[in-house]
Amino acid sequence: MNDKKINNGPETWVDDHGDYLLQYAYVRLRNSAAAEDAVQETFLAGYKAFERYNGKTPVRYWLRGILRHKVVDYIRKSSREVPIDDTENNEILDSFNFKALGIFDQNPPDWKFDPEHAFERKEFMKIFYECISEMKDNLAQAFVLREIDGLSTDEICKQLNLTPNNLWVILHRARKQLKSCLESKWTKEANGVF
Repeated sequence: MNDKKINNGPETWVDDHGDYLLQYAYVRLRNSAAAEDAVQETFLAGYKAFERYNGKTPVRYWLRGILRHKVVDYIRKSSREVPIDDTENNEILDSFNFKALGIFDQNPPDWKFDPEHAFERKEFMKIFYECISEMKDNLAQAFVLREIDGLSTDEICKQLNLTPNNLWVILHRARKQLKSCLESKWTKEANGVF
């Protein structure tokens, strides 16, 4: 066993990586109990596979890789158990014009603040995660898988059992809600700070 394994052994994982992994899981699952379960399952799987850990990757990222699979499994399972409500998509279809193939004819309005600069601020991230947690599960899951995890349309459609057109509508709605929430909450926060 190398020094990296000894210094990053399972006995320190909860203290060293627990908060990081829990936040990672919560942002993706939006359910405290499910996030805690996923992290516990990650620690258990990591403990069982620790002999195969080669120390080339930091333990935190090795555990995050295990957790990512646990999160995907949970999302697959929950998407099979709870059908995604398509009735809300009618509202969006009524309020937007579409080009051919279901592509939106209009883009969301410009931001009222510079999101690139604000993203660097810790306060912004708190509000960002708060806004994601206020979204409905299907919107948040699709948004996180696409924008934070960087999965392709095919991968997301497979995991959430969606058609590409339905995913595009869900992502548009998620971005629109996120934009509205961020503008509202961040503008209040920024005005209070400055």
